[in-house]
Amino acid sequence: MNDQELILSLQKGDQLAFKQLVETWQHMVYNTVLSIVQDMQDAEDVSQEVFIQVYHSIKGFRGDAKLSTWLYRVAVSKALDAERKKRSQKRIANLRSWIGLSEKEEAVHFHHPGVQLDNKERAALLFKAMQKLPENQRIAFTLIKAEGLSYEETADIMNVTIKAVEALMHRAKENLRKQLQQYYAND
Repeated sequence: MNDQELILSLQKGDQLAFKQLVETWQHMVYNTVLSIVQDMQDAEDVSQEVFIQVYHSIKGFRGDAKLSTWLYRVAVSKALDAERKKRSQKRIANLRSWIGLSEKEEAVHFHHPGVQLDNKERAALLFKAMQKLPENQRIAFTLIKAEGLSYEETADIMNVTIKAVEALMHRAKENLRKQLQQYYAND
């Protein structure tokens, strides 16, 4: 079943089509979300939210973009929403800790399942540095470097020009280089 047939079946409420959509795109959605939220359990939860939103909003899908582009947009949007919510909760927890109402949470070490074991330490440093990038730089960097998308696909997903993606990538690389230079000075 091609994308157009799949979309039409989804719009008619076909459960088998939805199952096919999930089976086809679940890894892409999960990996994209995981690269942003950097927590496996959160990534699973957000991935489910992505597919729930897709299920509820597929009838309004006009086909202006490819199905994959739309799924990436939903995944990135949901992941960023979850991250904002988590940051807000951490600020509240820090405030509560500061005034003596609760204990402060320990930092979680993040490991992406797509990173080979011998690169885990460097990947953890990179993902930590990525968290400090401005949102648009982080999204562009994640989609291109972690997901392997082209600049054109990334521009479609982010709804910006290819030149804008090139500029975002340049700034992201420069910012990461500055943040990580102390770790690679001896390499």
